[in-house]
Amino acid sequence: MIKENIKKWHDLIKGDYPGGFDELLDDEVSFYSPIVFSPQKGKELTTLYLMAAGNTFGGDQSKDGTLEESSFKYTKEVLGGNQAVLEFETQIDGKYVNGVDIITFNDEGKIIEFKVMIRPLQAVNIIHEKMQDMLKQLK
Repeated sequence: MIKENIKKWHDLIKGDYPGGFDELLDDEVSFYSPIVFSPQKGKELTTLYLMAAGNTFGGDQSKDGTLEESSFKYTKEVLGGNQAVLEFETQIDGKYVNGVDIITFNDEGKIIEFKVMIRPLQAVNIIHEKMQDMLKQLK
């Protein structure tokens, strides 16, 4: 079942999942950000954070301000039971970002927990700055 659920996640981030976040996230989902101490609770807040992350992690902008092809890519997957650990890499403002998404699904195939961890410290700092800006724009 986890393989089918992760396929839904990959389809969603490619824009190929009907219903989007509303369909894939459980109403009581918890989101754990690498830059916010407390978990963000509920579908609405988690959607906001995931949309901001998608815009932030998309990759570097070219000199004319347009977004270049996304440098974000998943490099490894570890699947088991109702959980997935997806390792990713991207470049933001010329800085290498490496991290993992730890995703937990319920028996209905909806995400009930989404945790993001990032390294190195320079990446955490740039993500913090960019996510703050993006969240202000989306609110």
